[in-house]
Amino acid sequence: MRSRIITILFLTILIIGYTANSYAQVIVSSEDESPISEIDYSHPKTYEIGGITFSGTANFDIRRLPFGVGDKVEIPGDKISQAIKSLWNTGLYEDISINITKIVNQTVFLDIYLEERNRLSAFTFSGSKKSEEDDIREKINIAQGNIVNDNMKNTCINIIKNFYKEKGYYNCEVEIKEEREEKISNAVRLHFKINKHKKVRIETITFNGNTEVNKRKLTKSMKGTKEKFLFIPFYKADTAIAYMFKHPDYYKSKDISEHFLDYFGERAKLRIFKSSKFNESTYEEDKINIIKKYNELGYRDAYITRDTFYVNENGNINIDIDISEGHKYYFREITFVGNTKYPTGLLKMLLNIDKGDVYNQTLLNQNLSMNQDGDDISSLYMNDGYLFFYANPVEVLIENDSIDLEIRINEGKQARYNRISVSGNTKTNDNVILREVATIPGQLFNRSDIIRTQQGLLALGYFDQEKLDVRPKPNEADGTVDIEYVVSEKSSDQLELSAGYGATGLVLSAGISFNNFSFKKFFDKSAWTPVPSGDGQKLSLRISTNAIWYQSYSLSFSEPWLGGKKPNSLGASIYYQVQTNGYKKSAEQYASIKIIGANITFAKRIKWPDDYFQISHGIVYQYYMVHNYSNLFIFSNGYANNISYVYTILRNSVSAPIYPRDGSEIMFSVQLTPPYSLFTNKDYSTMTDQQKYKMLEFHKWKFNVSWFTKIVDNLVLNVRMKVGFMGYYNKKIGAPPFERFYLGGDGLSSYALDGREVIGMRGYDDSALTPMVDGNEVGGTIYNKFTAELRYPITLNPSATIYLLAFVEAGKAWVDKRLYSPFNMYKSAGAGVRIYLPMFGLLGFDWGYGFDKVAGSSTPSGSHFHISINQSID
Repeated sequence: MRSRIITILFLTILIIGYTANSYAQVIVSSEDESPISEIDYSHPKTYEIGGITFSGTANFDIRRLPFGVGDKVEIPGDKISQAIKSLWNTGLYEDISINITKIVNQTVFLDIYLEERNRLSAFTFSGSKKSEEDDIREKINIAQGNIVNDNMKNTCINIIKNFYKEKGYYNCEVEIKEEREEKISNAVRLHFKINKHKKVRIETITFNGNTEVNKRKLTKSMKGTKEKFLFIPFYKADTAIAYMFKHPDYYKSKDISEHFLDYFGERAKLRIFKSSKFNESTYEEDKINIIKKYNELGYRDAYITRDTFYVNENGNINIDIDISEGHKYYFREITFVGNTKYPTGLLKMLLNIDKGDVYNQTLLNQNLSMNQDGDDISSLYMNDGYLFFYANPVEVLIENDSIDLEIRINEGKQARYNRISVSGNTKTNDNVILREVATIPGQLFNRSDIIRTQQGLLALGYFDQEKLDVRPKPNEADGTVDIEYVVSEKSSDQLELSAGYGATGLVLSAGISFNNFSFKKFFDKSAWTPVPSGDGQKLSLRISTNAIWYQSYSLSFSEPWLGGKKPNSLGASIYYQVQTNGYKKSAEQYASIKIIGANITFAKRIKWPDDYFQISHGIVYQYYMVHNYSNLFIFSNGYANNISYVYTILRNSVSAPIYPRDGSEIMFSVQLTPPYSLFTNKDYSTMTDQQKYKMLEFHKWKFNVSWFTKIVDNLVLNVRMKVGFMGYYNKKIGAPPFERFYLGGDGLSSYALDGREVIGMRGYDDSALTPMVDGNEVGGTIYNKFTAELRYPITLNPSATIYLLAFVEAGKAWVDKRLYSPFNMYKSAGAGVRIYLPMFGLLGFDWGYGFDKVAGSSTPSGSHFHISINQSID
């Protein structure tokens, strides 16, 4: 009994010396009670450790203890407590105890008992979708071998619940079932049982106290908190009509369009791009947006006095918000102090706020420093090097409903670029990125240079547009700033697989493009991963075939920085095409058309009118060989040569290559052949077609415009126009039957044996809008095409960018300019989806409806489905 009392007392002293909430313990169990009875536990005594043993399920390295055999320790004492604490802090053990097994004179023998915590062998889910499980696995971030404890399980439950709350499952429940593995010691399997319950939607949002600002404006300001879909346009219409007759003055005080919106605002709540799921964090942000809306309308003192949300009897969320609006204020006197660089008149013009305007804090801040168009005061200074500039608007007088502002300006000193660096590029060489950078060390800081650099880097197509970042590191002491451009590589190489139906039947095409190729690493074996890359060159190979009927081969290469010092690009390509009638060459019936072609293009960026411009010069050569082919070409036997010069002016300010939100692309080109017939005295009216077109002569003009603008959030409007015209030098020859425009369909050209230019237009068959002569397509010499497209992204993930679109189009091609009628065109409308996969490029799937009947047909074109590859329709 005495030994047991002593043991308990010793244990109590050690626990008090260590921690009150630890499961670890020290137990004395002696084989000889008389030596232990000599210990005075009220006074620690020093012992020499004679031996240490281990028991329990855990393995342990004795070197991790703060003492060893031969060391002297006090019992009870700090070293024993430190050992227990150190073991406990590792989190590896579920049970820890230190036992005194024997005491011989001044020597003590210890046994350390360690029970290892369970470890995770696997985990599974039920009640969730496969796609959801993949996302949850990334969020909970647990793996085989992790220690399983209550903290880990509770963390996983909270993460899963929050994941589903963001998706609208506000009542989600998660249970964890823990199963011990039979064949693995200290291993458990976790099963997450998920019960999402019904998705919780926002049924009503009620505002109280909003006498000056109606509910429609307030709910519109809430970006992510929306009431659920509702369409009851005639609900209580009689009550609304009766109120109109009883209160005519109220209806005279507002514009009829505002009354219309008020009426339908409570009866038609349409949800197309925004869901009505409830997310608490988004709701908190939207409460701030409500106050911002009040501030924009002049109510600077508005605040939310109380708000609550609760689940109603339908299982949905109701939100109640009480608002104190305060008074409406107006700008009165606005003065500037501290400005020495620019006059007050210029600053007031950029501020664009007049005396008597509603006090709009959002507009004030925007025109001081956050205008997206760059027409703000801050941009004026920062584009001239004043990086350390700031403007502080101070309300110096509030009188009744008017506010006087004093805008205090600190211009600072001009800053210059110091160190320019790039990070995040794993494949692309630094020099390929830095040569696109417009911020040069030693030059004055200019914010527009940084924006221009971002556009240039995105135009390369190598980086994720959503992760591109700029990190300035200003040093006000010496007036310099370091700029770091942070990029995230994405796959830019593309594989093209397509099929099309041509005159010979089904034509299969395959192509591969290496868009960041490095020719100088070609002979470096270590650079083939799988191909040498990093220098920004482009190498493309494409093959199309229909067995013995049709074959096409093309190879192209371009260097964007010829010589490496200036943005002068050089591109070249060669190709070979052959179409036969299916007979062997030795057969008498054998017929074929062959084309050998090559071109070379030199392009140069120019800085006038601005640095978005590029001009290019190209030389094109094509050699046509026709043998016994009478049903396609204008002559059955012979050859033709096309030697032409192409001049192009391009201006491209598009913000991003895959999903642009703003900017434009304008292209003008002219293709000219020498006017051979003007240099001879031959009578072309008596010549055969073979003689006329031995040397092709024509001039071709093209003008394309594509303009992007953001409507709201990521909703983008794209308007496009395409115009083409082909002329001739000699009326007796006219326009050649080659190089003409073929309009209609998806724009995919499986073959183009006469140099034709294929222009897609949805809602109609391939080439259906091309002029016909004697029942045969002859191609147009002039065409127009107009498109308006509304786009909205589903995901902007660089590994799979997806966006939806709706479009209207109008277009037509004419065989002769004398028949040109720009107001008499074919029209269509429809919808589609674009999917960008780095390996395959931009794939399109569209449905279009053609409203007009095509010449030669008695019915409208009707419904058509289209597939496009890499903007073939656009």
